[in-house]
Amino acid sequence: MSTNGESGEEQTLELRDVLVIQTKDEKQLEFEVVGLVEDEENHQYAVLYCENEDEFVVSNAKGDLLEDESLAQEILDDFFVLAEESTDGASGGEEAK
Repeated sequence: MSTNGESGEEQTLELRDVLVIQTKDEKQLEFEVVGLVEDEENHQYAVLYCENEDEFVVSNAKGDLLEDESLAQEILDDFFVLAEESTDGASGGEEAK
């Protein structure tokens, strides 16, 4: 993530930002921010996707990967539900009553 020359102030991730993550086996993977999520306590998270690996990860708003796998999975599950609902709503069709 680029800080655009600003110093001393951490940037928060935004949609379409790209985060390069180095894996334990020294590979560098590019993950794009595809969603921003906020929980009930106003904690902000970013959902990132790597097209080459077809893999999602979750980070905090600053780009630090979540170490709590169950929390990350919960955020991903919520993200997928919201994404599915928005896709259904975008079709323009109404459900039969």
